[in-house]
Amino acid sequence: MSMHADRLRFAVFATVLLVLVVAGCIGFMLLEGLNAVDALYFTIVTMSTVGYGDIHPISQAGKLLAVVMILAGGGAFIGVGASAAEMILTRHERKSRMDKLNMVIGVFFSEIGSELLARLEAMDPDREGLERDIAVDGSWSVRDFRKARGRVEGLGRGLKPSCDDLAVLNDLLTAKRDFMLQLLENPTLLEHESFTEMLRAVFHLAEELTLRGDFTCLPESDCAHLAGDVRRVYPLLAARWLDYMLHLKTSYPYLFSLALRTSPFARDRSVVVLD
Repeated sequence: MSMHADRLRFAVFATVLLVLVVAGCIGFMLLEGLNAVDALYFTIVTMSTVGYGDIHPISQAGKLLAVVMILAGGGAFIGVGASAAEMILTRHERKSRMDKLNMVIGVFFSEIGSELLARLEAMDPDREGLERDIAVDGSWSVRDFRKARGRVEGLGRGLKPSCDDLAVLNDLLTAKRDFMLQLLENPTLLEHESFTEMLRAVFHLAEELTLRGDFTCLPESDCAHLAGDVRRVYPLLAARWLDYMLHLKTSYPYLFSLALRTSPFARDRSVVVLD
């Protein structure tokens, strides 16, 4: 069951419980002449089936109301408790799955993603603007990451890869073809639609380039078609990279430090730690 469904069920049970508590308080105040505090106390102990016995209904109507509150309220109490426990378990399981998924995404960027993004960035005529707007800094906040995500939506519109650029991309993607196939077979990735969409776009580009073989005599129309495939990959890849960098900054500072030093958008990339 999804987290949304768990929250909806919890909200329904909580609403029913609240309505029963309010109705019980009003009923016991009217039927038994209890004050508000005693009515609330008696309603809660009745619905929870604790029944201390220090307060009990005297009138026939009060006794009937107590029976209704026990039957309906007990179920509502159990429903709220069960829903809350299921929400906690679901959140824990989802976090565990996302941690495993982010490990797979990290392997992707280590193996090919960062290098591919660096190659695409090198073809971009707006390189200086990208280094200013997207090159992640160690002081970035969540707001800075969101702002950068907005910047990558229009990424690559002016990108026109040359025949040499296409050949370089083909060599890189061909060398990592088996690795990407293994990623596509990973069922964990199905839970991350945006990453799967990006991976499919990368794999499609790899197929298009592999089937060409020779890039020196392609007609202009075919080069334009391949350029469109490249421009499709570029913003998707950059957006997933920013998401991954935010995850590292939030959860794994030591991995974030290395990712910063090898950022594909940094002008002077160096894994060596400098002052």
